Amino acid sequence: MDISHIEHIGIAVKDLKEAIPFYENVFGLKCYSIEKVADQKVKTAFFKVGDTKIELLESTDPEGPIGKFIEKKGPGVHHIAFAVNNVNNALAEAEEKGVRLIDKTSRKGAEGLNIGFLHPKSTHGVLTEICGEE
Repeated sequence: MDISHIEHIGIAVKDLKEAIPFYENVFGLKCYSIEKVADQKVKTAFFKVGDTKIELLESTDPEGPIGKFIEKKGPGVHHIAFAVNNVNNALAEAEEKGVRLIDKTSRKGAEGLNIGFLHPKSTHGVLTEICGEE
């Protein structure tokens, strides 16, 4: 798998209006994008930190993945995302190596990126996202 860098770290929050000022006021980061991803039932806010981003995730539906995550585990780190040149190739390679996939093929995510997730039961408990522009 040809990983170029950590694309972002996803953090589940209850309320973007409360979380965004924390990152701006405490860390001096600037929220540069807020986006709703309807099919994932989430609203995202992004901050740039060098080549890596912080993605805050607020559920737009308690039955969505972030809503269920917060209900079960509370707010906090949700996933880590790695940037690759070709998401479908990376997913296939991971599956060939015995990794359980959530997504067999890529789908559209925030910021127009193609994304696919590896199941945390195969990644030592860390929900892992593979993403890229291809």
